[in-house]
Amino acid sequence: MKLQFEGRSVNEAFSRTAVAAFIAQLDPTIEELSDIKTAVSEAVTNCIVHAYRDTLGIVYITANIFPDSHVSIKIRDKGCGIPDVKKAMEPMYTTAPEEERAGLGFAVMQSLMDRVKVTSKEGKGTTVTLERDIRSKEA
Repeated sequence: MKLQFEGRSVNEAFSRTAVAAFIAQLDPTIEELSDIKTAVSEAVTNCIVHAYRDTLGIVYITANIFPDSHVSIKIRDKGCGIPDVKKAMEPMYTTAPEEERAGLGFAVMQSLMDRVKVTSKEGKGTTVTLERDIRSKEA
């Protein structure tokens, strides 16, 4: 599945709902679905708030389901990029303290997903890859 939309706050809810609808075909638990929706929300919010600070850019989402019920979701922007990804992923670190941001977005994503990978290039943008294995309800 591929989506692209303007990085407006109103589109954050759309993105999480669209990804949830796509993943619903795996019959995830309510908790799994909620975790994925929250992680997507955090990643998309980062694009809107940090990548495109004073401009309006496009957010790109690609979601894949693999035969073993493994889900991979990539959220990408072409914004300002992250100078130090390792630092940005530290809990409580934020580049927008004036907006009273808690700096917990990446920590939340990591706590909800099996794997989180962040790649970024200054002036080119950032890609956040979220991965989760959906457990069978019968297991």
